[in-house]
Amino acid sequence: MIGQLTRHLLLAAGGIVMLLPFAIMLQTAFTATGASFHHGLSDFTVANFTKVWAQQPWLRLYTNTAVMTALIFLAQVAIGLPAGFALARREFVGKRVARLLVMACLVVPAQVIALPNYVLLAQLGWTDSLAALVVPFAGSAFAVFLFRQFALTLPQSLFDAARLDGVGPVALVWRVALPNMRPALVSLGVFSVVSHWNDLFWPSVMLQTDQAATVPYAIATYATTEGFTDYGVQMAAATLAVLPLLLAFLATQRQFVRGIAFSVNND
Repeated sequence: MIGQLTRHLLLAAGGIVMLLPFAIMLQTAFTATGASFHHGLSDFTVANFTKVWAQQPWLRLYTNTAVMTALIFLAQVAIGLPAGFALARREFVGKRVARLLVMACLVVPAQVIALPNYVLLAQLGWTDSLAALVVPFAGSAFAVFLFRQFALTLPQSLFDAARLDGVGPVALVWRVALPNMRPALVSLGVFSVVSHWNDLFWPSVMLQTDQAATVPYAIATYATTEGFTDYGVQMAAATLAVLPLLLAFLATQRQFVRGIAFSVNND
């Protein structure tokens, strides 16, 4: 009983620590300028949000970022699912080496290969385009690893029965494995969308105009150390940026936890 109570207290303390920055962000966003660090409801205002919404083309920013993250996620599924399934359920020469290469790619930061990617895309004439934001991330080692781990949890009898019914290798992946991998899909979606929704580095390298700008650009324009900093406006912009991600996570949190549990507990 004491041990369980201690664990719950530690989890509660950890939850408070993680949620505290969000509480401060919201408190500052809804507080009048000049009183951002005061307490009380007397300074409550939505003026910061109306100001930020008028200053930035949020509908276009949301659209650009949503299209980019959706295309990246679909490409990662299209490439990662067959590759992960093959590593889990197929036997071929070099399988162990392929698995080690996937694991090695997990520890390579995107910044390491940013310059070669930029040179290649520039030679193709894709700078300042949606393709430049999507193509470098279409193949994901994490997606391959996650789908492999989840495929190992599926019973072999499921695939044997499908083969007896005449299901071919391609249909085995998309008609049998995919419908049973919903937690893995949701987990990958959360990681992929959050990562690329918040990515400022790569768009700042590839984009030259604001026409294809993404949500982080709206936040970056308020990050200044010169003169007066309006923290209320900054936090209002941050709230608008994180709101779609928060709603998406709340809608898929159960499947997300299941997918992570399966990927961690199976090797």
